[in-house]
Amino acid sequence: LPPLMLPILTFGVTMGTIFAASSHHWLMAWLGLELNTLCLLPLISKPKHPRATEATTKYFLTQAIASALIMFSSTMNAWETGQWHLTQLSNNYACIMMTIALMIKVGTAPMHFWLPEVLQGSTMQTALLITTWQKIAPIALLYSMANHLPTKMTMTLGILSALIGGWGGINQIQTRKLLAYSSIAHMGWTLMIITISPSIAMLNIMIYIIMTTPTFLLVIQLSLKTLKDSSIAWTTTPTIILLMPILMSRGGLPPLTGFTPKLLILNEMVAQKMTPMATIAAIASLLSLVFYLRMAYLTTMTLPPITATSAMKWRLTTKYLSLPLAITATVTMMSLPMTPSLIP
Repeated sequence: LPPLMLPILTFGVTMGTIFAASSHHWLMAWLGLELNTLCLLPLISKPKHPRATEATTKYFLTQAIASALIMFSSTMNAWETGQWHLTQLSNNYACIMMTIALMIKVGTAPMHFWLPEVLQGSTMQTALLITTWQKIAPIALLYSMANHLPTKMTMTLGILSALIGGWGGINQIQTRKLLAYSSIAHMGWTLMIITISPSIAMLNIMIYIIMTTPTFLLVIQLSLKTLKDSSIAWTTTPTIILLMPILMSRGGLPPLTGFTPKLLILNEMVAQKMTPMATIAAIASLLSLVFYLRMAYLTTMTLPPITATSAMKWRLTTKYLSLPLAITATVTMMSLPMTPSLIP
């Protein structure tokens, strides 16, 4: 890419999300999502590699299908009701179709197959963008139409996403695919609660983004392409010590921040007499915890054969931006005491 194109594309991705999330009209929201998608495609295809081209094609096709469904369902609703407003999606068929389209955009089960493949063909920086910033606009649109969302459908697909995200990640050795399945599981938790308590769903997304950012920043800094790399990363930098608590927080272990949204979601589901679904969701979170524990175990408790004469290679220059990592890692590990103030 030419040097000027990178800031232009980044600006386009940023403005597309802001445009879609702040819109009140379905056509404007669709326009923001399209701008977002079209600006991200060159960023995915930036590495001159066949896998990057494949990832770009898969991303384009899935997002194009989702965009067509958004346009079709909003037009159907406008034909039926005469309204293009986000909160007036009262036609049942249009609402179901719009929900499916936004779930394709977010990458929840059973429309999740594109996400691990696209992340595997992207750079780590682009994968961070796809798993965090790209989720904001579709989730904001789901939040706007929360009163019209089919509760049984979102609850079923949310539990399915949590289960598939856990099962899919257990067998992965590629770090990017593992984080993709982790993203699917987190989106499942958001879907479960979005019709019952949209505010908790938004809190879950915020905490998910805060937890995902330091995870990717550490993975980028340590060059962890596979789980095998994590077993020798401890010789490289002392920052590796942050990886284990961050992974445990993503798994939802107390007393870390990741436990907060799970506690609030399960509390709300039990209050709404949905105890069986809450039990299944809690069991599904254990599946995700398995592969986080495996990655943390490989990083901190295994010692492979090393030919280096010194145990540590910590005389290194800091070539990365440490402030975002420091802030997000601190919030990821230490925000649980704020939970009582969030419970109504």
